[in-house]
Amino acid sequence: MPKKALHDSTPTFENLSFTKQQKRYVLMLYVTGTSPQSVRAIANIKNICEEYLQGRYELKVIDIYQQPQLAAGEKIVAVPTLIRKLPLPLRRIIGDMSSTERVLVGLDLRKNPHAKENYHP
Repeated sequence: MPKKALHDSTPTFENLSFTKQQKRYVLMLYVTGTSPQSVRAIANIKNICEEYLQGRYELKVIDIYQQPQLAAGEKIVAVPTLIRKLPLPLRRIIGDMSSTERVLVGLDLRKNPHAKENYHP
């Protein structure tokens, strides 16, 4: 019986690892005009995206005063609301995005230090 040739899977693993780190993020930020909280949320999420997702994100800002049908379609009940469309699963973060740590956990860019799987009594 002929022996099978060994295959080095290291390059395949490295490609998968690289692909996972290079996920593309599609984000939708729902705001209410130019209110102070909306302006703060826009500035904060842009800074976070540039620092942690540089070149790997698409951010759309939707003013619900100008496009109320989009807010209704997404069932927006509070603003500002950030929705991560991709990568799945869909995630929502409400607030002015001033807590960088909270936003990073919400976007799955950092583990939640208070999550049950991290709890070891």
